[in-house]
Amino acid sequence: MPLIARSTYVPPFGFGNGHVQTIFPALWRRVPLITRERERITTPDGDFLDLDWDAGNRASRLVILSHGLESDSRNPDVQGMAAAFRRAGWDVLAWNLRGCGGEANRLLRSYHSGATEDLEAVIGHALATGRYQRVALVGFSLGGNMTLKYLGDLAGAVDARIAGAVAFSVPCDLASSSLQLEKMINRIYMRRFLIQLRRKIREKILRFPGELGEEGLDAMRTFREFDGAYTAPLHGFRSAEDYWERASSRPVLSRIAAPALLVNARNDPFLAPPCFPEEEARGSSFFHLEIPRSGGHAGFVSFNARNEYWSESRAVEFLEGLE
Repeated sequence: MPLIARSTYVPPFGFGNGHVQTIFPALWRRVPLITRERERITTPDGDFLDLDWDAGNRASRLVILSHGLESDSRNPDVQGMAAAFRRAGWDVLAWNLRGCGGEANRLLRSYHSGATEDLEAVIGHALATGRYQRVALVGFSLGGNMTLKYLGDLAGAVDARIAGAVAFSVPCDLASSSLQLEKMINRIYMRRFLIQLRRKIREKILRFPGELGEEGLDAMRTFREFDGAYTAPLHGFRSAEDYWERASSRPVLSRIAAPALLVNARNDPFLAPPCFPEEEARGSSFFHLEIPRSGGHAGFVSFNARNEYWSESRAVEFLEGLE
């Protein structure tokens, strides 16, 4: 029954608010770039993914980091996690979802919360190097949903070299999270996401004439509108609701057959009650759920000499504890 009753995270004084925890790292955290060696791989459908490596430890253990919506491998949460695993003696691979590495992807399609085939391509490429006996997965938000869905979809067929996974701030029920972000108090986040998503759609419209329409794009204010008009049809879903249902990880959490930890803060402004899957954790031998009272969305701020956030220490602790 791996529902973790009490989280060890205690926010610093003044950081108990979920919005403060969410916004502070995005605006003020500075982390040195750890994953400096870029490699480009080709996907089975002819697109590409940019992978950023730190293999300086020449380790037999590798952690693969998956970023969130409209983020990238150089985001402070990714690089902070990379630094923590480097200190612990792991090699690190931080990959960029399609179109997130600084260059538009080749195809009309892009990435989405359930695009586990791209994560599978990255894992397969890393394992094919022959250097790693153990591979762990860490994901943030959208990347965390993708990580958990990947493991749940595979169930007992997961490669034995995948030791486990940790996911933070995951909208594992996409429908409820999308509605949560429609609330007035979350307008600042929704506006930021849509500015970035609109820019990418306009780039696609120019590169693929006649394939996409622009009508109503500027007026869109919610994921329901954007996912219904673009995410769903571009990736083979019937509607926004169909996309949310089929791409969410919560329906497959009970099938996970490798040690996995989900950490969702109770005061995460992006998450609604269905994103706290306590029943699935109570019924599983592999899926662990930890719910700190505070932490915001991909926050978990800590102040110490190593500039290491609690989430980074917790991921290393969980994955090293599996050995």
